[in-house]
Amino acid sequence: MMEPAEKPGCLSTKLSLNSNYSMEDIVLGIDIGGTNTKFGWVDRKGRILVQANLETPMYPTFDDLIRDVHSTALQILPSMKAGYRARAVGIGAPNGNYYKGTIEFAPNLSWKGIIPVTACTAGTFGLPSFLTNDANAAAIGEMQYGGAKGMKDFVVITLGTGVGSGFVVNGEVMYGHDGFAGEFGHIIVDPHGRPCGCGRKGCLETYASAKGIFQSMTELLSKHPEVPSVLRKQNSFTARDITVAATRGDQLSLMAFEELATVLGAKLADIVAITSPEAIFLFGGLAQAGDTLFIPLKKHMEDNLLVIFKDKVKLLPSMLSGSDAAILGASALAWMECERPS
Repeated sequence: MMEPAEKPGCLSTKLSLNSNYSMEDIVLGIDIGGTNTKFGWVDRKGRILVQANLETPMYPTFDDLIRDVHSTALQILPSMKAGYRARAVGIGAPNGNYYKGTIEFAPNLSWKGIIPVTACTAGTFGLPSFLTNDANAAAIGEMQYGGAKGMKDFVVITLGTGVGSGFVVNGEVMYGHDGFAGEFGHIIVDPHGRPCGCGRKGCLETYASAKGIFQSMTELLSKHPEVPSVLRKQNSFTARDITVAATRGDQLSLMAFEELATVLGAKLADIVAITSPEAIFLFGGLAQAGDTLFIPLKKHMEDNLLVIFKDKVKLLPSMLSGSDAAILGASALAWMECERPS
C-alpha cells in the first residue's frame, strides 16, 4: 500500500483493510456531482460490491467531503466479506484535470478556483489516486465494462444537465496538452444564440441538454398554441416529463426532440469528420428516450456526414447501467492507471 504524502490541509489517515492471506483487489470509485457524490468499492470484473452517497452541497470544502467519503467508505466495509485489498482510488468530476489531479473552476460546484483533489485524496486514503472529468470517466467505463469493449476509437456523449464528451483514440483517452480536451458541449452552434453558463452564447449544451430541451419546449409552447400537448396542463415540467411525453407520441414534445436532433446530429457529423470513430455512445437521461431520439438523430448525423463516412459510424446507447455508471467509470480509471505498465 502506498504511503500517503503529507499535504497541508489534507487528512493523513491510512486505509486499513482485512489482511487475510487470500485477498481480492478492489478499488474505490468516486463520482463528484453538483448534487450528489456517489462512491463504491469495485472489483476487477466491474462489480460494485457496496456503495454510498453524500450530498455534495453539504460540504463547504473538498477536504470536508473527502473526509466523510473516507469515513463512510470504511464504515461500509464490514458489510463485505473479508479478504479484500484496496489498490487505488479513481475520481470523476466536472472540470477534472487528469494531468494535474485538480478540479479547476467547475461552474456547478460550490468550491471555487483550483482544488488539489488527488493530493488530498491520496493523503486521506493512503492510496494512489487518479482524477479525470466525468465524461472521460464514462468513456473509460464504457471501454472496460460496456459496449465499447474491444473498440479503440469511439466517443461517449453525456446528455445530462449539460453536454459532456469523452474521446478515445487508438485505445487512449484524448486529454490534449493541458488535460481539458473534449469540451464538446461548448462548441458554438450559434454565436448569437442562447446564453450559456460558461459565459458565452450559443454553446451546444444550451440546445442539446436537459436544460436545452426544456427551453426549446417552453418556446414551442408559446410559438405553437395550436399544437396539443399534455404539458400545457402542467404548472411545471422537467426534461424527463418531455421525454416521457415524447415517447408516448406527444406532438409538441416530439417537435422539441426533432429540434435537439437537428442541432446535435450536425455536430456529431463534425466529430466524425475529425476523429472517424467506430461508434458514438449516448449516455444520460435524454438517451432514455430510445428511438424517439436515436432515429431522428441518426438521420441528421448521416445527412451532414461527408460521403466517405456515411453508414460507417454506429450510434448506440451506453451499455452501462445508469445508476451505477458514474461509479464504474471512476473505478475503471483507477484500474487502468494502477495497472498501467511503469
